[in-house]
Amino acid sequence: MQIISSSTIQSWERFYRANFINSLTGFKSVSLIGTINKNGRPNLGVFSSVVHIGSDPALVGYINRPIQAAPHTFANIQSTGVYTINHVHPFFLEQAHQTSAKYPEEVSEFDEVGLIPEFLDGIPAPFVKESRVKYALSLEEIIPIKLNNTFLVIGKIKEVKLEENIVLKDGFLELDKASSLCSNGIDGYYTTQLIDRYRYAKPGAKTEKIKI
Repeated sequence: MQIISSSTIQSWERFYRANFINSLTGFKSVSLIGTINKNGRPNLGVFSSVVHIGSDPALVGYINRPIQAAPHTFANIQSTGVYTINHVHPFFLEQAHQTSAKYPEEVSEFDEVGLIPEFLDGIPAPFVKESRVKYALSLEEIIPIKLNNTFLVIGKIKEVKLEENIVLKDGFLELDKASSLCSNGIDGYYTTQLIDRYRYAKPGAKTEKIKI
């Protein structure tokens, strides 16, 4: 196996290094974050840094890049305190990826890529109508990460909208049935397939599968 030192990694060309490190961390969920600015203009951006923070209360976080690189989503969340996270599916993958382009603030990515904003009562931020799994959040905390000038944005789940047939009796979501995609690196997208589920592991106990 090849061994690569940190000094070697640092010597690499910028985009090669970015591809390598982004791929090294493995498969990640890919989502569209929907926001709205103070003038009522919807905004949409693709993110692969969404992470579960806790279930009680129901908290979800994502990493926002430095403000100068990705300002609109962050500014809109700070301004309104509400945003949505929407799963991406194969039939609108190209449109989802296109939202990563740096459009000016006065341009709505929904209009540019051909996705439909969906508004639910009491939620000012837009959902992606085409998404089969989506949820709205209220901003709870922003934690600056000084090492690289990024931010961990943490929100509390306010409302969830999803297809009923993917929810099992124990609350598990069969996201492969919804065709939710995952990503690797900065430009690779993958489908998913469940292998197995296992019961809660205990020391000295035999590993036991959950019957599917």
